[in-house]
Amino acid sequence: MTSHAILSSPLGGSLKTFSATLPAGTTLHAWLKPVDAVTPAELKASRDGQEIGRLTAENAEEFEFRALVIGTAGETSFSYDAAITSLSVVYAFSEADVLETGITVLYSGEGNSTPAVPGSYHFRPPFGWMNDPNGFGRFGEKVHLFYQHYPHSLRWNTMHWGHAVSDDYLHWKHLPIFLLPSAELSARADGRGGAFSGSAIRLAGEEAGIRVFFTEQVKDRKPEEQIQLTAVSRDQISAGPAEIILPERPAGLDLTIDFRDPYVIKGPDGRWKMLVGSRDHAGGVILLYDTADPGAATGWNFVSILHRENRFGMTAAECPCIVPLGGPADDPQTRWALIFALLTSRDPATARRNITLATVGRFDGRTFVKEFEQELDFATDAYAFQAFVDHSGPVGIAWLANWTEISKKIDFPTAMTLPRRVVREHGVLLTPPIDAVDSLRQELLDERRLLAGDKVELTNGAVEIVIDLTAPGASFDLEFDHPDVELGVRLDAEGLSILYDVPDGKLLPRYIAAGARPSTLRIFLDVGSIEVFADNGRWTGTKRLPGFASVRSARLTAPGDNVAAASIWQLKL
Repeated sequence: MTSHAILSSPLGGSLKTFSATLPAGTTLHAWLKPVDAVTPAELKASRDGQEIGRLTAENAEEFEFRALVIGTAGETSFSYDAAITSLSVVYAFSEADVLETGITVLYSGEGNSTPAVPGSYHFRPPFGWMNDPNGFGRFGEKVHLFYQHYPHSLRWNTMHWGHAVSDDYLHWKHLPIFLLPSAELSARADGRGGAFSGSAIRLAGEEAGIRVFFTEQVKDRKPEEQIQLTAVSRDQISAGPAEIILPERPAGLDLTIDFRDPYVIKGPDGRWKMLVGSRDHAGGVILLYDTADPGAATGWNFVSILHRENRFGMTAAECPCIVPLGGPADDPQTRWALIFALLTSRDPATARRNITLATVGRFDGRTFVKEFEQELDFATDAYAFQAFVDHSGPVGIAWLANWTEISKKIDFPTAMTLPRRVVREHGVLLTPPIDAVDSLRQELLDERRLLAGDKVELTNGAVEIVIDLTAPGASFDLEFDHPDVELGVRLDAEGLSILYDVPDGKLLPRYIAAGARPSTLRIFLDVGSIEVFADNGRWTGTKRLPGFASVRSARLTAPGDNVAAASIWQLKL
């Protein structure tokens, strides 16, 4: 399937055209709307000058979804009149093999086209806005990643679920949009809600079937703005009709309207468990539900408040997840990691916002007894972390951003973090990158000059830097040259820091793992991000970088013989 760029009409008028060579049985998904409320929008499909299909829309308030099947193979032209039609997205796919080939984007507009990022190895959406990962899991033979998505601009708005699949967590095929908001919300573009975050499990009795759980948000809806729904997919491509499973918050707990992000997993007692994030007038709370239904479709009952967090200011617990660590779920000796984000939280010592905590303890299906806790990411740009238990153990991924940097006035294209393992070892939680990231190493760029203190050019900036220290906590400074920010990594007596500053004079947080004394570090640079993994992920720091320029060079300075080895690898998908 090949496509061609959009062209203006030869006469310079408002007729716009684009074309693609399509196989027989191609399905098209398109979103369009009228420029005004007078004349309906139209997108025409033609072959050899003859019209073979037409999509129309009449709602001038928001883009409407339309689908068309092209029965025969061949070169197909598409045309619309920009004077009467506003077009957002058009993509094509074959239902028979879309899980292997993905979609082909035929058109996206100026307002929702994501910038090209050659050489980048992080997951990015094919168009539009993206935030939290949802429904992360293995279904059939592939890993599926759903995500919060608004397809029609690069800013947050009415939420959909985007969708992609991978064989290795690194190379992704984009799939059709999986969940659309309700018709009521689709008819608006005012950010009043939509299909908010959630999770997914294998459909009972069907290896390839998926059951998803999500929050539907409708702002100002009474009595509940946020309720929990479930939907089923048997083709792994689209979701069927949604059904309400939790229509209201549990009574008598003094909860605010925050009631969202259902995470479902099989508990140690064999029953399905659901975590839901909320808050009361003291702080964030995680609500626990369960059901005896083997299919997890009905019978959900509130059990208890599983966890409470009242530090860092009154804040909502968001995107909770819980996974067993290093043992079967039904073994009483197995420890569990309970991970959640704290929206609007603020660390008074560093001014870091929207902190994510990881607590480790025992979970019997009804109560969670904490044994220790730590921050998931000291630079806070690994938000809404979601994990599941794969063949090799728990694996998680997060949104590579932080809500403090979101603006309603500017576009904000972003990415997901590198996927990470979740491991309990020697009384701490480790979140190192998955083993497959080693396959990104294409060429050893340097193993002498950085160690010698020279400035090393980094080609396109997609690199991994590996530093081995002669002793735990041996100090060093790693300085990067980036056109938009002052950036570096420092280890000193205070701990491990990502140094980050912008030239506008704004006072920024300190991104520090206080007291960290690692011996080894892996630092991943990409367009728009830096990820630091110290001592196999004992301390992990992730920071989004503005813009789409790359880090141009690196220089390492350290006292005496503090650094035993330093190397730089060129990375590429």
